[in-house]
Amino acid sequence: MSRPEALVHSGGDVLAAAVAARLITAIADAQAARGSASVVLTGGRTGIGVLEQVRLSPALGAVDWSAVDFFWGDERFLPDGDGERNETQARLALLDHVGVDPSRVHRMAPSDGEFGDDADAAAAGYAELLASLAPEGAAVPSFDVLMLGVGEEGHTASLFPDTPHVRESERTVVGVHDCPKPPPTRVSLTLPAIGAASQVWLMTTGKAKAEPVAAALNGAKPVDIPAAGALGRDRTLWLLDADAAAELG
Repeated sequence: MSRPEALVHSGGDVLAAAVAARLITAIADAQAARGSASVVLTGGRTGIGVLEQVRLSPALGAVDWSAVDFFWGDERFLPDGDGERNETQARLALLDHVGVDPSRVHRMAPSDGEFGDDADAAAAGYAELLASLAPEGAAVPSFDVLMLGVGEEGHTASLFPDTPHVRESERTVVGVHDCPKPPPTRVSLTLPAIGAASQVWLMTTGKAKAEPVAAALNGAKPVDIPAAGALGRDRTLWLLDADAAAELG
């Protein structure tokens, strides 16, 4: 696994624009090398802000959007089209505005989908999907870029401190119940699945994030700060604004 690097931007808007440019370049490079790319999306203000900046970028056309596989790191287990779902927000921000191949948009099931209101079954179904798209012998695809947010207590995806989910070592996707943040039920990749990505980008802003950011980058255990366990195979970037980086040495 890679060693985390921190890149600090002056503010949230600059961060979103910079990450958008970085994402376009990473996708274009992957497509130049292999003809396709795979990206794991995240929600939240910063994650969706990045997608909005991608849509507005003059370099938008550098990517063949029909040759990108989209996945999600976690999802709020809500009905299809609910405005709080990460998928819904990503579609509004970017996916509905570019020529994606619908068969390559791999969403996590909604609570009124094929698995009904069973989040654990939805998680198992997503794990099966990932395995079907993975290289031989692997449980998940070798994602080019996997983007994540970071919470005030150090959670990432929907992996919260001192829970069974952050300790999960076998399953790649889990149903998460009784989350400390609403909505209480979610579906999430686990740390082993996150670790399959070539690059993991953790993006966060604000003074409230300074303490968990500093803890993660100073060797905190993932069970205490789950974001500390989100490591890419080749590169792990912490993309921060100045406030979130305030406690770094």
